[in-house]
Amino acid sequence: MASPRIPMNIEFDTLVDQVSSQFRNLNPNEPGQWPLLPKLTAWSAMTVVVVLLGWFGVVSSAADELEAERNRENTLKTEYQAKLAQAINLDELRKQKLQVQEYVTQLERQLPGKAEMDALLSDINQAGLGRGLQFELFRPGQVIIRDYYAELPIALRVTGRYHDIGAFAADVANLSRIVTLHNLVITTQAQTPGQTAGQPGANGVLAMEATARTYRYLDPAEVAEYRKAQQPKGGKPGAAPQAGGQP
Repeated sequence: MASPRIPMNIEFDTLVDQVSSQFRNLNPNEPGQWPLLPKLTAWSAMTVVVVLLGWFGVVSSAADELEAERNRENTLKTEYQAKLAQAINLDELRKQKLQVQEYVTQLERQLPGKAEMDALLSDINQAGLGRGLQFELFRPGQVIIRDYYAELPIALRVTGRYHDIGAFAADVANLSRIVTLHNLVITTQAQTPGQTAGQPGANGVLAMEATARTYRYLDPAEVAEYRKAQQPKGGKPGAAPQAGGQP
């Protein structure tokens, strides 16, 4: 005996009408009284909005930070490799540092102290007299204070024969203390018509004008005074102190 079959045919238009009827006359002030389908639709829409806001507000910025950190990774790798190479060669670098410090100390010893400046000026004068030169000018200028040393320019004018002037310049370069010659100008002592500058006169005497620069160390008190003078006063940076004559 065959069982009865119940027809399940539901017209599509009727289904659409039933669904749309749930969205009619909804009171936005009372969403709790809405039918089930509008509630589910509103909940789905809010979920999508929250997800989008979360993406653009949180995930997007985190993605930008992640990309920036990835770019920074290459820089850190390069720095790591450089520091690793330094760590491997640390002993050699320490030896080089000691060599540089010894070299700097050796150069520092060539800078006289404040009490030795008079003796250095005397050595320059004796170097010229020892070569038979005549000093027509020997005038120390203003002391120029640098970061850790002082510079003293000396205006010179000496007369003598060509080879004696050359030997004097060599003697100055070979002094135990650092002395440099600048702005050298050599002329004849008494030029005759037709002679050009630099050619010896009839008696073979030349005149040399130059600026000799000597250098000395600043003692701790002078360094402190210089740094104090360099500090701004009233919004204007202090000028480096200068003193006339010999230090």
